[in-house]
Amino acid sequence: MHTVLTRGNATVAYTLSVLACLTFSCFLSTVFLDYRTEANINTVRVLVKNVPDYGASRERHDLGFVTFDLKTNLTGIFNWNVKQLFLYLTAEYQTPANQLNQVVLWDKIILRGENAVLDFKNMNTKYYFWDDGNGLKDNRNVSLYLSWNIIPNAGLLPSVQATGKHLFKFPADYATSSI
Repeated sequence: MHTVLTRGNATVAYTLSVLACLTFSCFLSTVFLDYRTEANINTVRVLVKNVPDYGASRERHDLGFVTFDLKTNLTGIFNWNVKQLFLYLTAEYQTPANQLNQVVLWDKIILRGENAVLDFKNMNTKYYFWDDGNGLKDNRNVSLYLSWNIIPNAGLLPSVQATGKHLFKFPADYATSSI
């Protein structure tokens, strides 16, 4: 006969194998789902200032101020394999110095069970909209995108971009008033 340790080892090994197969099956049941949804983004107020950057040097750089509206319904994304969503609003633009600039302006974490219908009006950005030069003034092609990372119970961590973007332009003159 087998000893108690041998039987215990066989039982634990079998249980872990079954759990691994179940976890993989759970992963396969949601890996091919389309997690995209429509997001409506609108800018309410857009300003650009030329201020000194005390963090790196005393040079003056552009600092953008954006107030935005955001409306989207993310309830369809949540299923049994989604623990939470990490949302972030990204601005993309092009300057003579850099072909692609991406700046995260705002983020939010939505846990399962929380309200996933977002309807924000006149939201300020959470993070500064710095440019590493003077590329924001009179920039006529700035795009805002809403994206999210899905934190699952089991499986991959996909990064998804919402359908719909918002194009806006910065003014041709620097703002002089305090924000």
